[in-house]
Amino acid sequence: MSLTEHLLRPLLRSSAARPLITHYDDAAGSRIELSVATTANWAAKTANWLVDEVDVEPGDDVVVALPPHWQTAGVLLGAWWCGANVVSASADARIAFVAPGTSPTGAQATAIVALDPLGRGLGTPPADGSLDYLNEARLAGDDFSPLLPIPGDTPALQGSTVDEVLAAARESALSREDRVLSTLDWMVPEGVLAGLLTPLAAGAHLVQVTSAARLDAHRKAERTTVEL
Repeated sequence: MSLTEHLLRPLLRSSAARPLITHYDDAAGSRIELSVATTANWAAKTANWLVDEVDVEPGDDVVVALPPHWQTAGVLLGAWWCGANVVSASADARIAFVAPGTSPTGAQATAIVALDPLGRGLGTPPADGSLDYLNEARLAGDDFSPLLPIPGDTPALQGSTVDEVLAAARESALSREDRVLSTLDWMVPEGVLAGLLTPLAAGAHLVQVTSAARLDAHRKAERTTVEL
């Protein structure tokens, strides 16, 4: 079973409508809240797009070079759902996900993630042949099932396997009742493990803040219990 299925399947069965990730961008003045179901929907769209349009197969390297963001969560969970190995860099990567203004990485394909607070894609198509992730993936299917089960020994994060990553994420003392305020960067692999996977593995509500300028206000508004 894929890393994404391990993380989201229990939550979808028990509490699909509850908030899972709340993202504040203090520079943009935005707040976006994703339920378990909405997070799973973005992940499914991403996984379907990666399989159908990019030909990603289990074990393939996928570069994710993105800041903490609700769209980054969809990219990561979608990549893991179809069995990809998320890496920080790879000349053999099937695709690289990058922020606007980032130079090409040498991967077989490049997807630009607009990081727009409201989920809008790029205003104009990329001139260098890169793909507009949001505009492309939103057309993909809302449900995803791997053609074959993803074995636990499949590489998932910088070469660590599904089983290894899941075990590391579950070592935390976080619980499902926790509301986690985090300003951690999601660098691959350590930042992704600590800042995203650990709260998700516990079923906690992650409140991720980027360009942090109003942490006291966020603590009070979200009633957070733990800080990363």
